[in-house]
Amino acid sequence: MIKRQKASIKSCIIHKVGNKFNGTKNAFSDAIVEFDEATYNLMLPYLLKPFVSVAESYRFHHHSDVSLNEINTYSDQLFKEDADFVDISKHIVTHLFEQSNSAQIKTGDVLICHFENVQYEDYFTDAIGIFKIENKTEFFQTYLEDNNYDILVQKGIQAKKVDKGCLILNTSDMEGKIVLSVDNNTYDTQYWIKSFLNISYPDDSNQHTKNCIELCREFSKEILQPSYGGQEQSNFLAKTVDFFKENEIVNIETFKEEVFEEEDKIQLFEDYKKTYETDNKVLIRNQFDVSEIALKKQKQKIKTEIKLDTNIQIKLDVDAPDASAEYLERGYDDEKKMHYYKVFFNDEA
Repeated sequence: MIKRQKASIKSCIIHKVGNKFNGTKNAFSDAIVEFDEATYNLMLPYLLKPFVSVAESYRFHHHSDVSLNEINTYSDQLFKEDADFVDISKHIVTHLFEQSNSAQIKTGDVLICHFENVQYEDYFTDAIGIFKIENKTEFFQTYLEDNNYDILVQKGIQAKKVDKGCLILNTSDMEGKIVLSVDNNTYDTQYWIKSFLNISYPDDSNQHTKNCIELCREFSKEILQPSYGGQEQSNFLAKTVDFFKENEIVNIETFKEEVFEEEDKIQLFEDYKKTYETDNKVLIRNQFDVSEIALKKQKQKIKTEIKLDTNIQIKLDVDAPDASAEYLERGYDDEKKMHYYKVFFNDEA
């Protein structure tokens, strides 16, 4: 998460990247962009705005030595005062081109920018931005010819959101240089995150919180809902969110004691946790600090709806963990041979 109020563009260049799978080639610029005032005032927020709301950061990765990560190396070079900005930017686009191993990888414009005075937390730093524009929008353009106005259709970049972008900050922590990334075309996420940038989440509270809540969400969907029904699933998710909200530090043993009432469900959770960690190649820490940013983001992904085959849905409030148990009853009608829910309330909202 950054602030962009004092940020500026020091250098920017535009290239075009092809796709080696279908034979389209790269096209390179030989000089940086000279913005006029109107274009600059539109371009700066267009490029940086997506990162203002990004909650999670990444770090560069490499299977043997992170110094061999291409984009990590190129960004280091670009941060130097004597950097050959144009030449290094071409290497970045060539590296992006080499990752296009599928016909679905789109060609597009690539903008590489050097930003100054980007605020991250409580300090200001330089940043390298790499942006890939894959989709262009048709728009009408009017023009004057022979004292008459006419209209034609042109294609251009929509100044609302970037398709793909990363922001590499010139600052590091114990796990390396801080990288932010956005991708609004998620059909090829591995191409951008893994193949091109080769970045992964750091081992911090954001990741620990995210991993644990995702585990709970999948456990509720794959184990609780099929075996115990939607009410039990929603009740568990609400208790999970409440536990994370009420505790600055999560201890898994304490968590299990508070959210489960029956010992058999604790055992189901423990068994599922082991399988989940193996299948997803992730380690759920036994104790970790809660990240409020990650909690807020994960909470938005939690669905506490009971969907019935009679085209009726019951939506439960994830912030009210006791409401389901107190005001919702599940039963079975012998006469109709059907399950039912009974809901108690005072007034309709």
